[in-house]
Amino acid sequence: MTEPGSATAANRLRLQARLIASDGLRHTPAGIPVVDATLAHQSAQSEAGLARTVELELATRFAGALAVRVATLPMGVALRVEGFLAPRRRQSRQLVLHVNEFELIEV
Repeated sequence: MTEPGSATAANRLRLQARLIASDGLRHTPAGIPVVDATLAHQSAQSEAGLARTVELELATRFAGALAVRVATLPMGVALRVEGFLAPRRRQSRQLVLHVNEFELIEV
């Protein structure tokens, strides 16, 4: 098992969700394109043998070529995203999903 603080500790999230809000395309001072967005997820899951409905909204960041691509998408589009969780900023407890890849899906 990997140590929690090691460079190889697992931190991957895969989620199917809808794009429900976007701050639009911006560029960092270094010139990197970034889109901060909100994704909404809804599903039925099993926990302790019982059915559970899960509904959540998740702050999400797309950077680089992914930001340019997602900036052209309409609100409400369904996506399958994969990335990692990180604090919104240093010393913050609020989490943001940093997307490494995404694809459009038909729902």
